[in-house]
Amino acid sequence: MARRKLSPVQIAFVIILWIVLVVYILLYAEINGMTVLSILMSGAIVFIPIYKNLKK
Repeated sequence: MARRKLSPVQIAFVIILWIVLVVYILLYAEINGMTVLSILMSGAIVFIPIYKNLKK
């Protein structure tokens, strides 16, 4: 199944939402190894598809 390319507005919106989520987590959650790992994994889930989309 072929995917559509993301528009620049969609990419910006996803990145802004991810940054807001990370800031919220850093401000209100207990910072430990699991929190850092979760942030890194969510970053990979967000940015790898965006990078692949921009590379095409």
